[in-house]
Amino acid sequence: MDRLSQTTLEEHSSDMLEGDIAQEDHDPELIPRLRLLWGHRFRLAKATLLALVASVIVVILIPNTYEANVELMPPDSSSLSGTSAMIGLLAGAGGIGGGTGGGGSGTSGLAGTVGDLLGAQKPGALFIGILGCRTIADRMIDRFDLRAVYQRKTYSDTRKKLESRVDFEEEKKSGIIKITVQDRDRMRATAMAQAYVDELNTLLAHVNNSAASKEREFLEKRLVVVNTELEEATKELSAFSSHNATLDPEDQGKAMLDAAAMLQGELIAAKSELSGLQQIYTADNVRVRSLQAHIGELERQLNAFGGKGYTGSTTLDPKALYPSIRQLPILGQQYLDLYRRAKVDETVFELLTESYEMAKVEEAKETPSVKVLDEARIPEKKSWPPRTVLSIVGGLLGFLFASAWILWAEKWAEVDPGEPRKLFLSDIRRDVMRDSERLRARLRRLMSKQKESDDITT
Repeated sequence: MDRLSQTTLEEHSSDMLEGDIAQEDHDPELIPRLRLLWGHRFRLAKATLLALVASVIVVILIPNTYEANVELMPPDSSSLSGTSAMIGLLAGAGGIGGGTGGGGSGTSGLAGTVGDLLGAQKPGALFIGILGCRTIADRMIDRFDLRAVYQRKTYSDTRKKLESRVDFEEEKKSGIIKITVQDRDRMRATAMAQAYVDELNTLLAHVNNSAASKEREFLEKRLVVVNTELEEATKELSAFSSHNATLDPEDQGKAMLDAAAMLQGELIAAKSELSGLQQIYTADNVRVRSLQAHIGELERQLNAFGGKGYTGSTTLDPKALYPSIRQLPILGQQYLDLYRRAKVDETVFELLTESYEMAKVEEAKETPSVKVLDEARIPEKKSWPPRTVLSIVGGLLGFLFASAWILWAEKWAEVDPGEPRKLFLSDIRRDVMRDSERLRARLRRLMSKQKESDDITT
């Protein structure tokens, strides 16, 4: 039993020894490499420190980038009934998705995706596509003069730069749309994020093709025509009334008949009184002569009212302040025609105005628009660059590069000097040193000649 245990123990020890030997054979150069690097630890520390300092300087020179966000809640899919017109309009504008390249592929993709989105009732994805279309991108470029900001000459290059600075994202569960804008100016980033919402609503209202929108457009055109006709009818009626001293023939005729009846009564009474006075006094009496003058004035006024000697002319006598009773029926007919035309145009204009306002309300209800959940706020902190992380990464890269250089230099030193690769690199190094020395000598001669010419000039 003891022999068996001893044999088993020896076999186990032999296996462990073979495993250790295999482990050493697996990476036999690890310890020597570590020893080599440890021997150059001060050089590695110096290289790491220099890389860290250089990284700090570089990241300090990198300008800050700020990020502004807007969160939107898209409308219900039921309010997208009139949005199908955007397929053709936005396709003509360059397609959805912000593609600046071939317009054919963007148009075909648009025609295929918008219908699917509407049928699948995914308004969020549709609105993200609209936000990335070329129409909105060009409006943003013009609105904020982004060609000058991004230092780009063409709209195509500016759109590409804008696409790299803007991100549209939809949360799958809630459907909330998030617009993220990055810019070096925190105020411009905030304004651009909010401007995307305004441009989206403006474009939706522009391309809306619902029944209320068509009705509103029709009423707008009819209102322009009816308003012109109403103005013309009103001017004609005003000119006719002013020329013929006719305000309302019906009321004016009643008033003139009443006035004529009163004058006729006064005339009869005055003639009766005159007959009585003539029986008592002579024709030269003051009272008789005064009453005769009064009777003459009443007769003149009655003739003016009645239109004595009227020949059928509708032209107002320049000496008369108003038309005669005989002229009123003919003038009244023309007046009523003009008045009826003006009244009809006025009634039509009022009804169309009322219908137009109702159509605008309906259009506003049917026009899809997004609701802002979180407005864009001025970012308080930068989003880029992470200077601490970049500095640490730069120092780490310096350490790794220095380590690799030390290991390579050690391995290269072990190469036989007669090895062809080493001889070739030595020749290259010698030629480079010689050419650089010649170049320095030539530069020194040129500098000395320039100095001598400057001295002579002085």
